[in-house]
Amino acid sequence: MVIKNPEVKYTQLFINNEWVNSVSGKTFETVNPVTGEVITRVQEGDKADIEKAIKAARQAFALNSKWRTIDASERGRLIFKLADLLERDIDYLASLETLDNGKPFKDALWDMNAAIASLRYYAGWADKIHGKVIPADGPFLAFTRSEPIGVCGQIIPWNFPLFMMAWKIGPALTTGNVCIVKPAEQTPLSALYLASLVKEAGFPPGVVNVVPGYGPTAGAALVEHRSVDKVAFTGSTEVGRIIQASAGRSNTKRVTLEMGGKSPLVIFEDADIDAAVLTAHAGVFINQGQCCCASSRIFVHDSIYDKFVQRSVELAKKRVVGDPTDLTTQQGPQVDEEQFNKILALIDTGRKQGANLLTGGQRCGSKGYFIQPTVFSNVTDDMTIATEEIFGPVQSLFKFSTFDEVIERCNNTNYGLAAGCFTRDIDRAIRFAQQVQAGSVWINTFLALGPQTPFGGFKESGFGRENGEDGLHEYLEVK
Repeated sequence: MVIKNPEVKYTQLFINNEWVNSVSGKTFETVNPVTGEVITRVQEGDKADIEKAIKAARQAFALNSKWRTIDASERGRLIFKLADLLERDIDYLASLETLDNGKPFKDALWDMNAAIASLRYYAGWADKIHGKVIPADGPFLAFTRSEPIGVCGQIIPWNFPLFMMAWKIGPALTTGNVCIVKPAEQTPLSALYLASLVKEAGFPPGVVNVVPGYGPTAGAALVEHRSVDKVAFTGSTEVGRIIQASAGRSNTKRVTLEMGGKSPLVIFEDADIDAAVLTAHAGVFINQGQCCCASSRIFVHDSIYDKFVQRSVELAKKRVVGDPTDLTTQQGPQVDEEQFNKILALIDTGRKQGANLLTGGQRCGSKGYFIQPTVFSNVTDDMTIATEEIFGPVQSLFKFSTFDEVIERCNNTNYGLAAGCFTRDIDRAIRFAQQVQAGSVWINTFLALGPQTPFGGFKESGFGRENGEDGLHEYLEVK
């Protein structure tokens, strides 16, 4: 059940299982994107606070610490407990995320359930991680140990704040690491509340620390510190490049990067067109278009292009934009004014470069950061809206003729996060999956994500994997 105007309970930094003010005493505003008004002020962490969090994490990771010496099954029990507490408070957390992020409550509720599923999945792995005995040549006994890396910096994006936090702390904790979480400055509130549940669940002090702040200060201090052993980041490709370089300049710490995308969805002539139109619509408009693996380039076979365009426009015009606490709302506001202005500028660029604007393209209402669902047809591969990540409710429809042509065009991008196709031909589907350059490939569906299946990118969409057994290896050293 949605809670309108939920009480904000935590605005301080969470270090060593205690709520503390920032060393500097500075705070920053977090804003309600529905109204543009300030929700509250949050303590602003910077380098000095990151130092305190690292010290606490290092103590928690000491060889004789409680965290390092408890049974692996007990680690799993604590993560299960955290998931249970999240489930207990699911309506409050989803309402808080709606307030802070602007996403419709029903979408925020989906995120909470996905976070719970992710934590439970990794909790089940805790006592099943082990090494191998190797039949080495010669009179030798060889075996491996899988050991935690150490202090892990976790930098969380604003588009799926709590969901992405669960994706990161789940595998890190189940493998025995300790975490310093830097939530996005646009959306810190749900991460801070989850920190309170970490303490309630019974995690030892210093195992999970949450330090809100800005990227160039708190985030940079986390990445550059030589006592941080690993950084996991979800966000833009631009910032990901900076993180990779900084990690190399410091202590060559391990890095996992999940960055931008410009994901193609190909609709072949034999597709179930009704299902394809619905999936393509959901794949790009989900979360106000603020999704790294959104189907932002939709290639439609020329024999069905006009029909597909017509139905796509009809669906976009019916999309309900408005109050995210209303359960009939399908689309809320963009996360902040900066993102709002960027999207409108890219829409204007698409129009000026010759794409056919069929619906939308304008602001919705007079306050907040709402944008009309927008559909462009006759988009060509050289247009800015075809090459740059818009991260907004903008559907771009391209026309193609042959399989080889569309594969080449799908791969003609710096990104490689996801891809998909609709076809009834299983041979063609398998060939597509083999030839497209993307970390996730969906056939006759899109955005089918689960905790069991690995997720991550090719090329400038990043490297490393989250979710599934592969996600565990990003937090383990093999000795």
